[in-house]
Amino acid sequence: MAEIEKIISRDGFWDKPEEAKALLQERTRISNRLEQFQALNTDLEESRILLDLALEENDAEALQEASGQTRALEKKIDRLTLDLMLDGDDDDKNAIVSINAGAGGTEAQDWAEMLFRMYSRWIERKGYNFELIDFQPGDEAGIKSVTFTAVGENAYGYLKTEIGVHRLVRISPFNASGKRHTSFASVFVYPELDSKIVIDIDEKDLRIDVFRASGAGGQHVNKTSSAVRITHLPTGIVVQCQQEKSQHRNRDLALKVLKARLYQQEKEKQEEKKQELHDSKEDIAWGSQIRSYILHPYQMVKDHRINLEVGNVNDVLDGGIDPFIEGVLLARK
Repeated sequence: MAEIEKIISRDGFWDKPEEAKALLQERTRISNRLEQFQALNTDLEESRILLDLALEENDAEALQEASGQTRALEKKIDRLTLDLMLDGDDDDKNAIVSINAGAGGTEAQDWAEMLFRMYSRWIERKGYNFELIDFQPGDEAGIKSVTFTAVGENAYGYLKTEIGVHRLVRISPFNASGKRHTSFASVFVYPELDSKIVIDIDEKDLRIDVFRASGAGGQHVNKTSSAVRITHLPTGIVVQCQQEKSQHRNRDLALKVLKARLYQQEKEKQEEKKQELHDSKEDIAWGSQIRSYILHPYQMVKDHRINLEVGNVNDVLDGGIDPFIEGVLLARK
């Protein structure tokens, strides 16, 4: 904090507004952390005083109060501990999330929509903001793919733990025979880049197609080719956006997603990771899942990476995924 304050006090600090804005945001983050830590110290001291008095006077009611304060303090410390683990270069950034249905038609597309709702509810619970970038509806039900941004502090740090294949086991609502069915969908997460990171893309490496947006949208959708699909020829990465009425705006959003994916791919090369973030659909299948959501013959959600099992499936599908996110973060540390 002292180092940042020195920089801010220098002449010419405001000459580069973008850099100044980024530094002020960092100051706010550090300030919040310091306030959290100081508040915990105050709470701890108050709890100690209360406990000492309770023991001295043999006051059962005060002892119970001190016990409650200690439990509340423990939860706050756990939360701060978790936040301090998010110390990666991009952990504090917004997250761009893509969900893709696996092979299996309507079943998989319905499962992709269930996952989309789950993450939307998680974003709401966290008090983050949600921005839809692209939405491809299924042929009969559900969605083929969706891309959106989770806007909030440490959004990428949390959601990067969700990258992988998610498996659903249930009695199919689309099959009259009532047989048990397994569906797969994949989740990819990329950090939204800020102005400090520059990704140079050669225009000749891009193929840009415009087309009419599908789905709801009234007369505008039917009459104008506002949707944009961008193919990055050297890598084969394809992104598209059709949510905005303006073709120019859709192009900007698609480029933002493309840059985030190229940045993530380059990071993985540097870290010598072998798995690419844009796996083929054949990989969205048996044996590669990070988590299973079982609705029949019993109800349970199991994270295969940390062997964590949660019985309240409805709460998980309503956005209650923090135990899995926290468990994976702790295991990685």
